[in-house]
Amino acid sequence: MTDIEKTAGEQDTPPAGPEAIRAIPVRHYGRYVSAVIAIALFAAIIYAFAQGQINWNAIPDYFFDDRIMTGVGKTLLLTVLSMVIGIVGGIILAVMRLSKNPVTSSIAWFYIWFFRGTPVLVQLFLWFNLGLVFHYINLGPLYKDEWSDFMTPLLTALLGLGLNEAAYMAEICRAGLLAVDEGQTEAAHALGMSHGKTLRRIVIPQAMRVIVPPTGNEVINMLKTTSLVAAVQYPELFRFAQDIGQNSGAPVEMYFLAASWYLIMTSVLSVGQYYVERYYARGSSRSLPPTPWQKVRAHLTTFSSRKVTA
Repeated sequence: MTDIEKTAGEQDTPPAGPEAIRAIPVRHYGRYVSAVIAIALFAAIIYAFAQGQINWNAIPDYFFDDRIMTGVGKTLLLTVLSMVIGIVGGIILAVMRLSKNPVTSSIAWFYIWFFRGTPVLVQLFLWFNLGLVFHYINLGPLYKDEWSDFMTPLLTALLGLGLNEAAYMAEICRAGLLAVDEGQTEAAHALGMSHGKTLRRIVIPQAMRVIVPPTGNEVINMLKTTSLVAAVQYPELFRFAQDIGQNSGAPVEMYFLAASWYLIMTSVLSVGQYYVERYYARGSSRSLPPTPWQKVRAHLTTFSSRKVTA
């Protein structure tokens, strides 16, 4: 056989690999334009308020005033009591709606239809002015008194807010119970578990993943809705802020003060809602999403490692 001589350029060299791809990021000019517009609008709003005749020093002067702190406490108390009434009533109404008894199901449907279809402020005024129709409340040997003494501003606020909230919580609880597959209930009954034990051990723990997020939103919404009870003479945060504003001659400043307190309270409730949702999300996914603090630590760790590498 004839030997084939290899030239210098034909030596045994490994073939060259594919050329590295140079990725060029896409420039989103629309994002830059929208960001500039948003910043300009935000700066314009700040400038407008800075030029307004607002006594900003009045806000820190009254921020921890005794009346304001009393109003904050009553607002939180009213929120808790109204949500207790709403949650308990919502559970009862949800069970009634899911009942096979047409009478109880129809009563629950009518209740939800009425209270969801009328404004909360109208309901508050109805409870507050029922004394024009009923001069006395007579419960037989249990209780008897004049309506004006019975229907206090606190009771008016609790009935108006709590009963209205029960209609919304009924739909939330019903949706959570219906979200659990019926096959799990049938399997639990086949294993000999009672209906009550099936609800406690099987249905409710899974339904809570559906019930908790909207319930947290309802708590935050209830905290803000309590400001409506100022119309029925109940002294809470907004009512105290109004009174201080009228007496001090700084009504707008006191509205800003009340808004600041509402923001603080809703922010705290939002943090609590996040961790409650995270607790009930266990088992629904293989890994839970990181908490805000874990995200901050991860970003700090990444920044430190990049700095050391550089």
